[in-house]
Amino acid sequence: MIDRLVVVGVGLIGGSFALALKQAGVVRSVAGLGREPAAMARALALGIVDEVCETPQQAMRGADLVLLAAPVGQTGAILASLLPYLEPHTVLTDAGSTKCDVVASARAALGERIRQFVPGHPIAGSESNGPDAARAELYRGKKTVLTPLPENPAGDVERVAAAWRHCGALIHTLSPQDHDRVFAAVSHLPHLLAYALVDDIAAKPHAGLLFQYAASGFRDFTRIAGSSPEMWRDISLANREALLTELDAYLAQLTSLRATLAAADGRGLEAVFANAQRARREWIEAIEAGSPPPPQNQDIE
Repeated sequence: MIDRLVVVGVGLIGGSFALALKQAGVVRSVAGLGREPAAMARALALGIVDEVCETPQQAMRGADLVLLAAPVGQTGAILASLLPYLEPHTVLTDAGSTKCDVVASARAALGERIRQFVPGHPIAGSESNGPDAARAELYRGKKTVLTPLPENPAGDVERVAAAWRHCGALIHTLSPQDHDRVFAAVSHLPHLLAYALVDDIAAKPHAGLLFQYAASGFRDFTRIAGSSPEMWRDISLANREALLTELDAYLAQLTSLRATLAAADGRGLEAVFANAQRARREWIEAIEAGSPPPPQNQDIE
C-alpha cells in the first residue's frame, strides 16, 4: 500500500499512473505538483489527485513514492527542488523517455541521495496531452523499462516495479545506455520523421490542397506529430548522439531506396517492401503473443 503518492506533472503519463493505482486500490492519497495551475485544478476536478500542492515542501511531507512525469529537461531542477524535503523512506522514480541524461541530472541534483532514485520509462502514451487525456488502462499489457542504478537498494527497485505492475505493466530491465540506444531507433527516430514530414507538407505553397486529400495512411503515419513539441525537443536533444546515429542510418536507407526507384528496379523495391512487411508482421505477432523480456545479459550494439 502506498500511503502518499506524489505526481509531479499530472498529464497523460502521470495522471494515468495515479488513476491506475487508485483503481487497483493500492494508494491512499495522491498529491499533485505542477507548474500550470489550470492543469492542476483540472486534475483535482477529475479525481486524478486528492490534493494540489503549491510547494515541494507541502508535496513531499510523508511521501512514499514520487513520480516525475515532466519533460526530461526539467529533471535536474525538479529533483533539486525536492531534495531539501526528501524523507529517508521516500522512493523517487521518473517516466522519462531518455535515461542517460536523466541519470546524470539526478546524480548532480541528489548527490549521495541518488540511491533513492530508481529511473523508469513506461512504454505507452498518446499524442494527447494534459489531465483530460489520462486513463487508468493506459499501461495495461504495456512494457515499463526500469534502469536501476548500482546504488539502488533492491527493495526500492521492487517498490517501483510493484507500482507499475499494479498499473498492469510488464516490467523489463535495461541499462541506461542500452535503453537510449534502443529507443533512439524505435521511438525517437519515428517521432522525428513524423514531425519532419508534416512540417515539410505544411511549408509547401499548396499545403492546403495536400492536406485536403491526405487520408488515413497520412493520418496514421503522422499521428505522433501531435505530441508535445516541448517534450520531444527535450528528448531529441537529450539522446542526440544515439538519435544522430539512427538518423544517419535511415538517410543511407533512403538514399539506397531512391537509387532503386530511379533505376526503375521494381524487384529491388518489392524486396525492401516485402522484408519490411514480414518484419512488421512478426513484430505484431510477438506483441499479441505477449513476448517475454529478453535475456538480461543480451548486448545491444
